[in-house]
Amino acid sequence: MKMPDHLKYTNEHEWISVEGDVATVGITSFAQGELGDIVFVEIETEGETLAKGETFGTIEAVKTVSDLFMPVGGKVIEINPALEASPELVNKDPFGAGWLIKVAISDSAELNDLLSAEQYEALLEA
Repeated sequence: MKMPDHLKYTNEHEWISVEGDVATVGITSFAQGELGDIVFVEIETEGETLAKGETFGTIEAVKTVSDLFMPVGGKVIEINPALEASPELVNKDPFGAGWLIKVAISDSAELNDLLSAEQYEALLEA
């Protein structure tokens, strides 16, 4: 499974794309595959400032409910509005239309702690 090279990744299977001081966050194709058919995404943290590693929401699949973790600290400035009506977008396009939140990054130095695509792929193979 090839991960997009322009993204950074977490050990908890979130991805992050950074433009300026705003990050878009989603879950990886590996994570959505492990979860199965996604039926509901609950994110009620819009407007909140959360620390790296804090839970920003949950994702519910037919099999389980899983927490979603902040890859970097910052203020949640947007939640993907399409997910309310179509949570399956996370399954269909996890690196595109299935994004979860946008975050105003508090400390860009935290980006250095994230994994490259190559490091994330090695994590999955371990």
